Amino acid sequence: MSKKLTVKSVSIMGILVAAEIILARFTIHTWNFKIGFSFIPIVIAAILFGPIAGGMVAAIGDIISALLFPVGAFFPGFTLTAFLTGVLFGLFLKKKATFLNVLFSVLIVQGIISQFINTFFISFLYGSPYWPLFITRISQSAVLSVVQFVFIFLISNKLIPLLKKHTELNQTQRT
Repeated sequence: MSKKLTVKSVSIMGILVAAEIILARFTIHTWNFKIGFSFIPIVIAAILFGPIAGGMVAAIGDIISALLFPVGAFFPGFTLTAFLTGVLFGLFLKKKATFLNVLFSVLIVQGIISQFINTFFISFLYGSPYWPLFITRISQSAVLSVVQFVFIFLISNKLIPLLKKHTELNQTQRT
Protein backbone atom coordinates (compact mmCIF):
# COMPACT_ATOMS: atom_id res chain seq x y z
CA MET A 1 0.00 0.00 0.00
CA SER A 2 1.36 3.43 -0.79
CA LYS A 3 2.32 5.68 2.07
CA LYS A 4 -0.56 7.99 1.20
CA LEU A 5 -4.11 6.66 1.35
CA THR A 6 -6.41 8.24 -1.16
CA VAL A 7 -10.17 8.39 -1.05
CA LYS A 8 -10.19 6.22 -4.14
CA SER A 9 -7.98 3.50 -2.61
CA VAL A 10 -9.96 3.43 0.63
CA SER A 11 -13.20 3.22 -1.36
CA ILE A 12 -11.91 0.35 -3.46
CA MET A 13 -10.69 -1.44 -0.33
CA GLY A 14 -14.16 -0.98 1.21
CA ILE A 15 -15.77 -2.52 -1.86
CA LEU A 16 -13.30 -5.42 -1.67
CA VAL A 17 -14.15 -5.96 2.02
CA ALA A 18 -17.85 -6.09 1.08
CA ALA A 19 -17.09 -8.54 -1.74
CA GLU A 20 -15.08 -10.72 0.67
CA ILE A 21 -18.00 -10.80 3.11
CA ILE A 22 -20.46 -11.73 0.36
CA LEU A 23 -18.21 -14.42 -1.10
CA ALA A 24 -17.60 -15.84 2.39
CA ARG A 25 -21.36 -16.48 2.62
CA PHE A 26 -21.23 -18.70 -0.46
CA THR A 27 -18.78 -21.30 0.77
CA ILE A 28 -18.95 -24.96 1.59
CA HIS A 29 -18.46 -24.65 5.31
CA THR A 30 -18.44 -27.05 8.25
CA TRP A 31 -16.69 -26.80 11.59
CA ASN A 32 -13.43 -28.17 10.14
CA PHE A 33 -13.76 -27.73 6.36
CA LYS A 34 -14.17 -24.61 4.23
CA ILE A 35 -13.97 -24.19 0.47
CA GLY A 36 -14.90 -20.92 -1.19
CA PHE A 37 -13.83 -17.90 -3.19
CA SER A 38 -13.54 -15.21 -0.52
CA PHE A 39 -9.79 -15.10 -1.21
CA ILE A 40 -10.40 -13.28 -4.51
CA PRO A 41 -11.02 -9.76 -3.11
CA ILE A 42 -8.08 -10.26 -0.73
CA VAL A 43 -5.79 -11.11 -3.64
CA ILE A 44 -7.04 -8.12 -5.64
CA ALA A 45 -6.36 -5.78 -2.69
CA ALA A 46 -2.92 -7.33 -2.16
CA ILE A 47 -1.95 -6.94 -5.81
CA LEU A 48 -3.34 -3.42 -6.24
CA PHE A 49 -2.35 -1.89 -2.90
CA GLY A 50 0.24 -4.18 -1.30
CA PRO A 51 0.64 -6.54 1.65
CA ILE A 52 -0.81 -4.38 4.42
CA ALA A 53 -3.92 -3.54 2.39
CA GLY A 54 -4.39 -7.21 1.54
CA GLY A 55 -4.12 -8.05 5.22
CA MET A 56 -6.51 -5.28 6.23
CA VAL A 57 -9.15 -6.34 3.70
CA ALA A 58 -8.86 -9.94 4.94
CA ALA A 59 -8.95 -9.07 8.65
CA ILE A 60 -11.77 -6.52 8.43
CA GLY A 61 -13.78 -8.89 6.23
CA ASP A 62 -13.22 -11.70 8.74
CA ILE A 63 -14.35 -9.60 11.70
CA ILE A 64 -17.46 -8.25 9.98
CA SER A 65 -18.36 -11.72 8.65
CA ALA A 66 -17.99 -13.19 12.14
CA LEU A 67 -20.26 -10.49 13.58
CA LEU A 68 -22.93 -10.57 10.87
CA PHE A 69 -22.90 -14.27 9.95
CA PRO A 70 -21.33 -16.27 12.76
CA VAL A 71 -20.46 -19.89 12.03
CA GLY A 72 -19.17 -20.39 15.57
CA ALA A 73 -17.68 -18.28 18.31
CA PHE A 74 -15.49 -15.39 17.17
CA PHE A 75 -11.84 -16.31 17.55
CA PRO A 76 -9.12 -13.69 16.95
CA GLY A 77 -6.68 -16.36 15.80
CA PHE A 78 -8.63 -16.75 12.57
CA THR A 79 -8.55 -12.98 12.07
CA LEU A 80 -4.78 -13.10 12.52
CA THR A 81 -4.40 -15.86 9.94
CA ALA A 82 -6.70 -13.97 7.57
CA PHE A 83 -4.47 -10.90 7.96
CA LEU A 84 -1.34 -13.00 7.38
CA THR A 85 -2.91 -14.51 4.27
CA GLY A 86 -3.49 -11.05 2.77
CA VAL A 87 0.02 -9.96 3.72
CA LEU A 88 1.59 -13.05 2.15
CA PHE A 89 -0.37 -12.62 -1.07
CA GLY A 90 0.79 -9.00 -1.17
CA LEU A 91 4.42 -9.87 -0.52
CA PHE A 92 4.48 -12.44 -3.31
CA LEU A 93 2.15 -10.84 -5.86
CA LYS A 94 2.43 -7.03 -5.57
CA LYS A 95 5.49 -6.64 -7.80
CA LYS A 96 4.92 -9.46 -10.27
CA ALA A 97 2.50 -12.38 -10.23
CA THR A 98 4.71 -14.87 -12.01
CA PHE A 99 3.95 -18.57 -12.13
CA LEU A 100 6.39 -19.22 -9.27
CA ASN A 101 5.19 -16.28 -7.16
CA VAL A 102 1.60 -17.47 -7.43
CA LEU A 103 2.62 -21.06 -6.72
CA PHE A 104 4.72 -20.16 -3.66
CA SER A 105 2.07 -17.82 -2.24
CA VAL A 106 -0.64 -20.48 -2.55
CA LEU A 107 1.57 -23.22 -1.12
CA ILE A 108 2.53 -21.10 1.88
CA VAL A 109 -1.03 -19.92 2.52
CA GLN A 110 -2.56 -23.38 2.16
CA GLY A 111 0.35 -25.42 3.47
CA ILE A 112 1.34 -23.38 6.50
CA ILE A 113 -1.45 -20.97 7.39
CA SER A 114 -4.47 -23.13 6.58
CA GLN A 115 -3.12 -26.60 7.13
CA PHE A 116 -0.95 -26.08 10.21
CA ILE A 117 -2.08 -22.89 11.96
CA ASN A 118 -5.83 -22.94 11.29
CA THR A 119 -5.93 -26.66 12.07
CA PHE A 120 -4.29 -25.88 15.40
CA PHE A 121 -6.90 -23.20 16.12
CA ILE A 122 -9.77 -25.55 15.21
CA SER A 123 -8.25 -28.26 17.40
CA PHE A 124 -7.91 -25.79 20.26
CA LEU A 125 -11.44 -24.41 19.92
CA TYR A 126 -13.27 -27.71 19.54
CA GLY A 127 -11.01 -29.98 21.60
CA SER A 128 -10.39 -32.24 18.63
CA PRO A 129 -7.05 -34.08 18.44
CA TYR A 130 -4.67 -32.15 16.19
CA TRP A 131 -3.20 -34.86 13.93
CA PRO A 132 -6.45 -36.64 13.00
CA LEU A 133 -7.94 -33.22 12.22
CA PHE A 134 -4.82 -32.30 10.26
CA ILE A 135 -5.24 -35.40 8.10
CA THR A 136 -8.92 -34.70 7.42
CA ARG A 137 -8.07 -31.16 6.32
CA ILE A 138 -5.44 -32.21 3.76
CA SER A 139 -8.12 -32.66 1.09
CA GLN A 140 -9.39 -29.11 1.71
CA SER A 141 -5.90 -27.67 1.37
CA ALA A 142 -5.25 -29.68 -1.79
CA VAL A 143 -8.50 -28.60 -3.45
CA LEU A 144 -8.09 -24.97 -2.42
CA SER A 145 -4.47 -24.94 -3.58
CA VAL A 146 -5.54 -25.82 -7.11
CA VAL A 147 -8.54 -23.45 -7.06
CA GLN A 148 -6.49 -20.56 -5.66
CA PHE A 149 -3.60 -21.11 -8.06
CA VAL A 150 -5.86 -21.07 -11.14
CA PHE A 151 -7.95 -18.08 -10.02
CA ILE A 152 -5.01 -16.02 -8.76
CA PHE A 153 -3.08 -16.63 -11.97
CA LEU A 154 -6.11 -15.57 -14.04
CA ILE A 155 -6.86 -12.56 -11.84
CA SER A 156 -3.29 -11.31 -11.86
CA ASN A 157 -2.82 -11.73 -15.60
CA LYS A 158 -6.28 -10.82 -16.93
CA LEU A 159 -8.36 -8.84 -14.40
CA ILE A 160 -5.69 -6.68 -12.75
CA PRO A 161 -4.37 -5.26 -16.05
CA LEU A 162 -7.95 -4.34 -16.99
CA LEU A 163 -8.53 -2.67 -13.62
CA LYS A 164 -5.30 -0.70 -13.91
CA LYS A 165 -6.08 0.31 -17.49
CA HIS A 166 -9.57 1.45 -16.53
CA THR A 167 -8.18 3.45 -13.63
CA GLU A 168 -5.58 5.09 -15.87
CA LEU A 169 -8.24 5.99 -18.47
CA ASN A 170 -10.32 7.69 -15.80
CA GLN A 171 -7.31 9.69 -14.60
CA THR A 172 -6.36 10.86 -18.10
CA GLN A 173 -9.92 11.91 -18.88
CA ARG A 174 -9.89 14.31 -15.92
CA THR A 175 -6.74 16.13 -16.98
